[in-house]
Amino acid sequence: MDLLSADEVARQLHLNVKRVQALARDGRLPGRRVGRRWLFDRGDLDRALGTPPSPDLAGIDLSARNQLRGRILGLIVEGVMAEVTVAIGDQQLVSVITRGSAERLGLRVGDAVLAVIKSTEVMIGKESSR
Repeated sequence: MDLLSADEVARQLHLNVKRVQALARDGRLPGRRVGRRWLFDRGDLDRALGTPPSPDLAGIDLSARNQLRGRILGLIVEGVMAEVTVAIGDQQLVSVITRGSAERLGLRVGDAVLAVIKSTEVMIGKESSR
């Protein structure tokens, strides 16, 4: 059993620790109170959030805050490029990377991966009410 503190969960989810504690208190995050501390089982947390088990990323710190865990649904490699379709919860994210990167990482359908989004621009869309 891999237990995480509220601080560790807050860092992983990019939330304030008080928000994590409130979500646990409301039953929206699977945690248990031990004395004055909240503890979270990593497996229970992954299942509740609909994410695959975390790949071993020990020792990797990135400046990008938008890090989404998912599983490869599709991989198309043609020429010098590779199109990678990643399932994140009930959503899909498509990334186009170089063939060399896909081969170096040994990407295969079903692999657990981390999609890192770093951008200076974010667009928001909404369906038209017309």
